[in-house]
Amino acid sequence: MTQFLIADDHPLFRDALTMALQKGFPDCNIDAAESIDSTKQMIDQKGDPDLLLLDLNMPGSEGFFGLIHLREQYPAVPIVIISAMEDPAVIQRALSYGASGFIPKSCPTDQLLEGIQAVCDGDIWLPADLKREVDRLSDEEKDFAERVATLTDQQFRVLMHLTEGRLNKQIAYDLSISEATVKAHITAIFRKLGVQNRTQAVIAASKLQLPQENDS
Repeated sequence: MTQFLIADDHPLFRDALTMALQKGFPDCNIDAAESIDSTKQMIDQKGDPDLLLLDLNMPGSEGFFGLIHLREQYPAVPIVIISAMEDPAVIQRALSYGASGFIPKSCPTDQLLEGIQAVCDGDIWLPADLKREVDRLSDEEKDFAERVATLTDQQFRVLMHLTEGRLNKQIAYDLSISEATVKAHITAIFRKLGVQNRTQAVIAASKLQLPQENDS
């Protein structure tokens, strides 16, 4: 029995994806989560699924960090990104950060099931029309993903506060820790990301952000 985990915070899409999976994999078992934290809790409680279907825009994701963090914590779990975005740069980054496939939410059911079956069989998959536009993965981005994966949850929270221009005392207050602890986290962040100062750390963190979606 194939075990799927759908990580998406939109109930209607979770229901639609569940129906599609049940059509293509009649004997499958499907769990669902609506945030990165609940995804981790589900895996910790029930064990590794055969496939994780992950939405990049989900509480706790913070751009690509959720993908990188899940890839680091659960290296044996294949992750397929299910996203409304079809930007080749986003797809390239998702693959370089450890995704085994990228399926746009606009895909018809048959193509979606084709992609999921391919990843279950051990392949890397994305639609043929998008595959032609995605360049070969860069070593630089792979290296950056490996660096980000070494950040602890608390260090990542501190990094996100740095991107907002917050002072050490503000970060300490928000996270209920001492300023000395904040400074220690910042020092560790600089070392792990290979940067020298806050500005460089913020520039590096910008690589984790997703492009703004056009609502028009």
